[in-house]
Amino acid sequence: MEATELIKKVRKIEIRTRGLSKQIFSGEYHSTFKGRGMAFSEVREYQFGDDIRAIDWNVTARFNHPFIKIFEEERELTVILLVDVSSSENFGTKLQFKKDLITELCAVLAFSAIQNNDKIGVIFFSDHIEKFIPPKKGRTHILRIIRELIEFKPIHIKTDISQALRYLINVIKKRSIVFVISDFIDNGFEDALKISSKKHDTVAVQIYDYRETELPDIGLVYAQDAESGQYKWLDTSSREVRNNFSKWWNEKQSGLKELFARSKVDVVKIRGDESYIQPLMNFFKMRERRK
Repeated sequence: MEATELIKKVRKIEIRTRGLSKQIFSGEYHSTFKGRGMAFSEVREYQFGDDIRAIDWNVTARFNHPFIKIFEEERELTVILLVDVSSSENFGTKLQFKKDLITELCAVLAFSAIQNNDKIGVIFFSDHIEKFIPPKKGRTHILRIIRELIEFKPIHIKTDISQALRYLINVIKKRSIVFVISDFIDNGFEDALKISSKKHDTVAVQIYDYRETELPDIGLVYAQDAESGQYKWLDTSSREVRNNFSKWWNEKQSGLKELFARSKVDVVKIRGDESYIQPLMNFFKMRERRK
């Protein structure tokens, strides 16, 4: 992609996602993800209605007049986007590829984070760690992340969520908010996910296409598995083939639901041909109600 085209694309995503995060998500994000605690700010004279438990007795004794301590929330948090860049994300049948949705979603989360003075970092993964962008603040940093999301080309094509989570656990020492953004077609990552959820506030964001849930009746199809490279003929006119495919998808979703519950990980499901705004709003509201 040429530099001018890339700049235009980055700017377009910035305008859309920055506006959304400011107008819609910033308040919900702030109330959903609290800071690490309360830090001392200052003392002031006691006023009627103040909590007497906040009285600073040393200052009160010195001035012979009641003073109270004022505390402010330690707001700064670290947000890590663990982004699946394997070949299965290069799929989409309606509005966009899954990778394009992931790019916009990551931009919204990133702008929501910096508007609340939080740091944001990204780990790109396939079945290897493809790239790590350490957490920082600021618009320039966010624009770098968006550029990488748009033009990044992974070296490997398969998926290993377990390895990505282990890398996260080793490299991010401070407790953080972690969004694992993937289609979760991979298997065998439950142990690593449980460890991650104990160390970090971990949220699974599942991106999927509606054609991954059911096959259309369009006759013989020569299909390729994006991650294995293998080709296979599918007779989509067969009701049995279509039913088996739907059964596989439903069983996979049931398994993931149970896995996330066992791991104490919240999940947001976003379909590629639908807006991500409502699923995110529902997630924020659910977290707020649970407090």
